[in-house]
Amino acid sequence: MKKYLLAVATLTLLSSSAMAQTILTANIEPATTWVRNFNPFNQTSARQSTLDFIYEPLVIFNRFDSNKPVYRLAESFKLSDDLKSIEFKLRPDLKWSDGKPLTSADVTFTYAYLKKFPALDFVSIWTFVTDVNAVDAQTVRFTLANPSSLAAEQISQLPIVPEHVWKDVADPVTFANENPVGSGPLTEVPRFTGQTYDQCRNPNYWDNAHLKVDCIRFPQLADNNQILTATADGTLDWGVSFIPDIDNVYVSKDPAHFHYWYSPSSMVAFLFNLETANENNKKAFNDVKFRRAVSMALDRKTMIDVAGYGYPTLNEDPGLMGELYKSWADPSVKADFGKFATYDADAAKALLDEAGYKDKDGDGFRDNPDGSKIAFSIIVPNSWTDWVDTVNIAVEGMQAVGIDAKIETPEEAVWTGNLINGSFDAAINSLPASASPYYPYKRAFSASEKGKTRFTAQRWFNPDVEKLVVEFTHTADLAQQKDAMNKAQRIVAENMPVIPVFNNPNWYQYNTKRFTGWSTKENPFVNPSISRTNSARLLNLLALEPVK
Repeated sequence: MKKYLLAVATLTLLSSSAMAQTILTANIEPATTWVRNFNPFNQTSARQSTLDFIYEPLVIFNRFDSNKPVYRLAESFKLSDDLKSIEFKLRPDLKWSDGKPLTSADVTFTYAYLKKFPALDFVSIWTFVTDVNAVDAQTVRFTLANPSSLAAEQISQLPIVPEHVWKDVADPVTFANENPVGSGPLTEVPRFTGQTYDQCRNPNYWDNAHLKVDCIRFPQLADNNQILTATADGTLDWGVSFIPDIDNVYVSKDPAHFHYWYSPSSMVAFLFNLETANENNKKAFNDVKFRRAVSMALDRKTMIDVAGYGYPTLNEDPGLMGELYKSWADPSVKADFGKFATYDADAAKALLDEAGYKDKDGDGFRDNPDGSKIAFSIIVPNSWTDWVDTVNIAVEGMQAVGIDAKIETPEEAVWTGNLINGSFDAAINSLPASASPYYPYKRAFSASEKGKTRFTAQRWFNPDVEKLVVEFTHTADLAQQKDAMNKAQRIVAENMPVIPVFNNPNWYQYNTKRFTGWSTKENPFVNPSISRTNSARLLNLLALEPVK
């Protein structure tokens, strides 16, 4: 009996060691506690590991490889010659994680479902798609409202869900989907607590042969300081966080295994809610001279050097191109409006004076020309310490020119919800990096997306810009696309609906002690960030292997 128990104990220990080799620990989002929500359409409270890992996209477009398509649920797509329809062909014999077939019926159901429940449609698919039909069990045809050279990328942004699960959901908007049935590599949730949860291998995943990681573990980390501790002590294998002085506090702890790679990414900007409920603030916010003055009061270089430890890239482009999209920038736009996106406190004061914003009540802060008071808070997630410091620097700059601005620090989920539903006055926000400026322009300035994502938080919509953004997709000719974007960026620069300050790095830390195969600066095969705005994170996962 003793020999038997010893053998069992030894086997258990070996099994635990083997399992430990294939559990990857990652930081994906700060949280004070985990809430079990895997609704892939939920943009506020769903776990950020839901898309891609539980619900695999049709296609992933690799921004780090000339935006080439990497086929996932779909094995091919074909755009019609007139760019007015597109067909996706699914891989044969796909299955959902519960073993039931995944067919074109699920795809057509999903898109019809979004038409029935438009609150789920976070990319406004039915503004450019007019019909979706199953040609056969593997093929789906989308008919487009207008010609679009980017239809495949737009359509692939939405998750495909199983009809046999979702058809009976009474309220899919509030549905928590606690036990998801998905198509991606990691659909099983064997453990979920307020402090940690695991997502593990889908037994019916079509690409299981390439998946070498059995589970990803997500420990609950409330803010950047806790994340820093977990990163520096080697707990995390894959991270997506701001870490101050990273070479000293992280890399130096284990230079052979602790690494990071920061490439230019999302544009960070300040914005005003142009539809705010505060009528006095709304008067100022809707005055482009006020917005320009605020922009000139922002010390971007200090934000980068002090708040960002030098990691971000300066963005003084009023047309929002910056370093990331510099090949798309029209130099004449910056020549005409660039001064309004450059720090100059004296010029900010002069412009406010000229526009009639003066201290009428003697409290030390400027009021509206009609004497009504201007006072607002800028919201920023309390766990994003670099952004909190950035907002504090912005507040100092605004107050120095006589504007009564303060900082407000809700939790990230509350901040996101407020940006989506418009319950705020001012905020710091970002627009995800893309292969071209078409996507940030579409996300930020499409009226059809208002109230669906945080990217339209400023609530500024211009029919000419929306028309130009649509024109961009009507052709695959680069010169014609640039002409449309030149016109659009001039309108945006002239109106300054958002105030760019810098481009964030693509936050990415990785630990090679337990896993190899990471996308790196030396081998940049894919965008490696585990952020939920990056579907290519799935490709980074599939490239990983446990250290032998």
